[in-house]
Amino acid sequence: MMKKLAMLFGVLGVIGLIANFWLFAAPAVPATATIPDSSDAIERGAYLFTAGGCISCHRGEDDAAIPSGGLALETEFGTFYAPNITPDTDTGVGAWSGGDFIAAMKHGRSPDGSFYYPAFPYRSYAGLEDSDVLDLAAYLMSLESVSYQAPEPETPAWLQRWMVAGWNKLADLSQPGTEQFDDELVQRGAYLARNLGHCGECHTPRNGLGIPDWSREYAGAEIGEEVIEAIDAEALAEWTFNNFDLFLILGMKPGGEFVGGDMNEVIEHNTSQLTDEDRDALAAFFTRHSAE
Repeated sequence: MMKKLAMLFGVLGVIGLIANFWLFAAPAVPATATIPDSSDAIERGAYLFTAGGCISCHRGEDDAAIPSGGLALETEFGTFYAPNITPDTDTGVGAWSGGDFIAAMKHGRSPDGSFYYPAFPYRSYAGLEDSDVLDLAAYLMSLESVSYQAPEPETPAWLQRWMVAGWNKLADLSQPGTEQFDDELVQRGAYLARNLGHCGECHTPRNGLGIPDWSREYAGAEIGEEVIEAIDAEALAEWTFNNFDLFLILGMKPGGEFVGGDMNEVIEHNTSQLTDEDRDALAAFFTRHSAE
């Protein structure tokens, strides 16, 4: 009897170890990932910073052009504060390596191995090219260093960081595969919308666990008390390529109405600053997406 119990506990222990590794193992990050320091890399990173709308969340209270963080995002799971991403070594990202940036942006893991809450859109950033992440890191490291510690998230007592490990696995079950388009312009637009620009993080509805419902991609959502408009096939049925392109520049809809709320800042600081080619790519993606 004792031998059987010992065997049972042994099997359970092995299963526990496997489950623990499956949930909490460190992400695979290229050992050669280094942050470039060339002027070209910094310039590319500056554009990626703009295209990704990073300043919209990470802007500082004293200087809206410096990403020293502190902006609050209120959700049904609590209030989350954007961190400082200037190169301050104590309160920012100044001590981060290239691998740290990739682990954070593409896997939601901090340099100490803990989990970021998915208020940080790492699920979308997972599709970024490593080279883009490292160029973005190069730009951040070139910025003015600001010492500012963003407040800790204000979450219910039951919500702990380690629980994100299980949330990630559940989110994996509904995460669609990478869609490939035969049109290079549409493919670029998909990369900008689904990954770098993470449009679905706000515009796609979520279930009770906060996992995006990708079967209703861009169908609109609610974040806290804010209602986010749909930008799916039904919502864009009457939009043309030129309508969408003009919207990305001025925030003006086909009927002449201008967008408001947080999207106004996205237009001002993000999409209006894109190259003509990238605005065309987004227009090509969304007009094709709405036609399918």
